[in-house]
Amino acid sequence: MKRIGFFMLAFVLLLSGCSIEEAAEHVTREVSLWDKDNPNENFIPKNLKIVSIGDSLTQGVGDSTKKGGYVPYLENHLESMDGINNAQFHNYGVRGNRTDQLLKRLKEAKVKKSIEEADVVMITIGGNDVMKIFRENLSHLSLEVFQEEKRLYQKRLNEIMETIKSYNSDAGIVLVGLYNPFNTWFSDIDEVNQIISNWNSSSEQVLSNYDKTLFIKIDDLFIDSGDTLLYEDYFHPNDEGYKLIADRMFMSLSQGETIARLTN
Repeated sequence: MKRIGFFMLAFVLLLSGCSIEEAAEHVTREVSLWDKDNPNENFIPKNLKIVSIGDSLTQGVGDSTKKGGYVPYLENHLESMDGINNAQFHNYGVRGNRTDQLLKRLKEAKVKKSIEEADVVMITIGGNDVMKIFRENLSHLSLEVFQEEKRLYQKRLNEIMETIKSYNSDAGIVLVGLYNPFNTWFSDIDEVNQIISNWNSSSEQVLSNYDKTLFIKIDDLFIDSGDTLLYEDYFHPNDEGYKLIADRMFMSLSQGETIARLTN
């Protein structure tokens, strides 16, 4: 009906003696005013509720500000986007958590409620699963040991995905990949990088079975950085490391229609 009205307005202006150019200018101005008063809902900035769960990378171990590792950097990035008004994070990261422990924590009432209300769930998990294998098999490490444990890891990660989806089928899920913290000291041991790469591929494979998911690769950020991105424990990221992780997350989230795909 609005379109018909504008055509009628142009026709009346022409009859009243306006030139075609003058009529077109007048109608364009009217359309512009109408658009401002009736904005398309896609251009209304959103308030995003984001739940961060997982291990020490979510808790922010190594972050000198004690504000949650990558979270404050990513929050600022997201809120700089035209389509996002506020990005509200709820952080449930716990240092040392493995996939089996995260599965238990997902049953906690406050975590479950937050996920039910979330637009996006962001996860860092898996690093402690790998470390557990190192500790328990230090004297006889082999790729075969990691292959078997990787299969069990995939099974638990799938259960994590199923649990989150059972709480909130509409929420997007973002999983941050693993990196090799030993690259500075054991850069000549290719097997470690191979293990990390294999586990990241396994995580991607699990996520590919679900809608509205995104896997974010970060291992390359730490390969040639020496220890410049690591905290004093030479394991967790430092402030600069977390900032680069957040930058990579934002780059992946802001590509194309990724944010819309995860949140709509």
